Amino acid sequence: MDMRATARAIIISLALVAVAGCTPIMRNHGYVPSDAELQEITVGIDSRATVEDVLGTPSAGAFMEGGDIYYVRSQVRHFGMLEPKVIDREIVAISFDGSDVVQNIERFGLEQGRPVVLSRRVTDSSVAGKSFLRQLMGNLGRFNAGEMLETRG
Repeated sequence: MDMRATARAIIISLALVAVAGCTPIMRNHGYVPSDAELQEITVGIDSRATVEDVLGTPSAGAFMEGGDIYYVRSQVRHFGMLEPKVIDREIVAISFDGSDVVQNIERFGLEQGRPVVLSRRVTDSSVAGKSFLRQLMGNLGRFNAGEMLETRG
């Protein structure tokens, strides 16, 4: 092979590698129950435990006891160096009343999506309203090094 043919082969190889690197990659995340599975849940009768037994563990749930649970599935397209783009999202939200009985089942798609405003509320802690980090930092400076080095006899 002469130099020209070698250069052409290298350029074609590099072009093929570049094109292959720019093919879209689809990634699926999460799980959403099918309509048939949701038919097994009866509003006003089934409980939170029944829902989790029939549908499995949810993708997300309220952090405080008695909150709603959510099943979320997303499909994201990664294309080369571009920012990943969500091309499909489906959410099934199941809400409960005060007795943990199913109150409502809703299905949302990407077309119903809207920006989520984050709440600034603070989750209650189990130790008099203080977080672990605050308790830890609050103890700094409250000890005497002399007492630690003192020998007791």
